[in-house]
Amino acid sequence: METNKKVTLSYNEGRDQIEMPVLAGTLGPEVVDIRSFNKTGMFTFDPGFLATASCESKITFIDGDLGMLYYRGYPIEQLAEKCDYLEVCYLLLNGELPNAAQRTEFVRGIMRHNMLHDQLFSLFKGFRRDAHPMAVMVGVVGALSAFYHDSLDITNAEHRRISAHRLIAKLPTIAAQAYRYSKGLPFSYPKNGLTYAENFMHMMFSTPCEEYKVNPVLARALDRIFTLHADHEQNASTSTVRLAGSSGANPFACIAAGIACLWGPSHGGANEAVLKMLDEIGSADNVAEFMDGVKDKRYKLMGFGHRVYKNMDPRAAIMKETCDEVLRELGLQDDPKFKLAMALEKIALEDPYFVERKLYPNVDFYSGIVLSAIGIPVSMFTPIFALARTVGWIAHWTEMIADPQQKIGRPRQLYTGAERRDVAPVSDR
Repeated sequence: METNKKVTLSYNEGRDQIEMPVLAGTLGPEVVDIRSFNKTGMFTFDPGFLATASCESKITFIDGDLGMLYYRGYPIEQLAEKCDYLEVCYLLLNGELPNAAQRTEFVRGIMRHNMLHDQLFSLFKGFRRDAHPMAVMVGVVGALSAFYHDSLDITNAEHRRISAHRLIAKLPTIAAQAYRYSKGLPFSYPKNGLTYAENFMHMMFSTPCEEYKVNPVLARALDRIFTLHADHEQNASTSTVRLAGSSGANPFACIAAGIACLWGPSHGGANEAVLKMLDEIGSADNVAEFMDGVKDKRYKLMGFGHRVYKNMDPRAAIMKETCDEVLRELGLQDDPKFKLAMALEKIALEDPYFVERKLYPNVDFYSGIVLSAIGIPVSMFTPIFALARTVGWIAHWTEMIADPQQKIGRPRQLYTGAERRDVAPVSDR
């Protein structure tokens, strides 16, 4: 909302002035509304959009200095403790937590859409067996609009709701089948009697030879990972989904664009990078030397610190507790790789070098350890991030489409190329 404050900009050596209103949200810093800045004939320059709000949103709030993350006003710590992932999905999509009847109806609606069109299985077979699962997911999710084009009118609220439910329901099936295809395993169909996380584990690990029994501790850990990754405000992939959606593209295409962006190692690939780092360190005996190398900038420390959180990542404390539960359940406290990870954690939390720089373990550090302990291969870490984040993407896409101020995204640039020049005949070049 607009405050009584104004920011006055003088330009043309003080001959001209422009006033820009200051806006205030319900939480967070005030924002200068620069929409009238184009009257000056200039543009603002903000690489990485570090000081630019691209939209107004009611979905997620982050305070990086205080280490706060709220979904629709609810602290992430409370949601992770008291709710399951599908309740969080309902919250992100609808703005409120469901009551018992709404929860039952929502879960039933999601489960109704978890199957894939049978012809989509032929699409999986068009990929090489050694293709990265993220490559498969980008292709298959993008292709969903060719199979489910009965609800693609983005101006129709009911069509948007159906597409949202389809995406939340089908992403675990797609991710699991991408993994099974890479391993030469037969496709495993979903079971509606299982929870969202249990179903994913069933589709990943079951075989036709015997009944697969889901460990409830591991299923709860996976559900919590989904919850902690469900949304994270205007990050790179969410901004990508919004930018693609601003053109009027269908939701399946927009989510495929988000998956492609998430694939980058600086974004969704961070927990995958943690496990690779642990493999490179090799043994707990090498941790001290490695951390000295980090201080000397010879090595890069993955899974510590965060671009947004200048304090402890609030998701990390929850994930550490989950990590301890999983390692105890599986009896892996003395496993060499996990002992190595705990040795890294100990130094980062106690060494003044890391404490002073607030290089605390983040959610990627612990989630990578948990996923590895569960038996999920490193190549599947980012696909799991993608299926968890899908609800956040679709919530932002829906919010953007319903916004009357929405415009197609069109950033400007600071051009530093050649000035005007004439084309010489090829013989004179």
